Amino acid sequence: MDSQLIRSRAKTLVLAILPFAFAFLFVVVAPAFGQDDAAAASTENTLTIGHLIKASGIFGWIIILLSIIALALVIENFLSLKRDKLAPPELIDEIQALFDEEQYQEAMELCENEPTFLTRIAGAGIAKIGHDFEVIEKSVEEMGDQESVKLHQKIGWLSLISNVAPMLGLLGTVSGMVVAFNTIATSAGQANPAELANGISQALLTTLFGLVVAIPTTAAFAYMRNNLVRSVIEVGAIVEDLFERFRPTA
Repeated sequence: MDSQLIRSRAKTLVLAILPFAFAFLFVVVAPAFGQDDAAAASTENTLTIGHLIKASGIFGWIIILLSIIALALVIENFLSLKRDKLAPPELIDEIQALFDEEQYQEAMELCENEPTFLTRIAGAGIAKIGHDFEVIEKSVEEMGDQESVKLHQKIGWLSLISNVAPMLGLLGTVSGMVVAFNTIATSAGQANPAELANGISQALLTTLFGLVVAIPTTAAFAYMRNNLVRSVIEVGAIVEDLFERFRPTA
């Protein structure tokens, strides 16, 4: 079941990335490469996104790729980590009704057939019904911790991108400055300012791109993390209340 879930999420992620990748290539990149040097020279005072991307060099392209991946991850996580996806209300009602009727085997089958964050945790507790309440409680807590870690790992990729993007921008900045100073060195200090523009432009643009990607990605990660923490607490309370009936009375 875990391998099927991983393949399903990978497929979802790929399908989410492709539209943005193709849109980016045809709308932004293609026009930039479709212009020859003469046309670029005649419009040198007009900066377009395509021109900026071309001038940013290989590090700029890597950052752009990260931005597409980050956007796909934001969309996929936003859809899959919603409260109603983690614990569908109809499943909560069904499990509650089966518990009220003491049909625990049917409840277990429901949890196995409808894999969600809620049903995985509830299923771990149902499997221990008949044991001491402490055993049930521990099983639920352990499964809750495991599932919570998996969900946080999903949004963790956004944190990684938000940290890597500005570092790549800094790397591109250093690379661009090396090119600029190398131009000065090879020209014995008589370099034309225009000859330095390429390296300096790359240095500034990669830093710009890195920050443009990192800032909204960091904000998206913080927003999703807070929502996820709140949803995990709410689902935990629902499961705890579900199994409270098995707590021995004093």
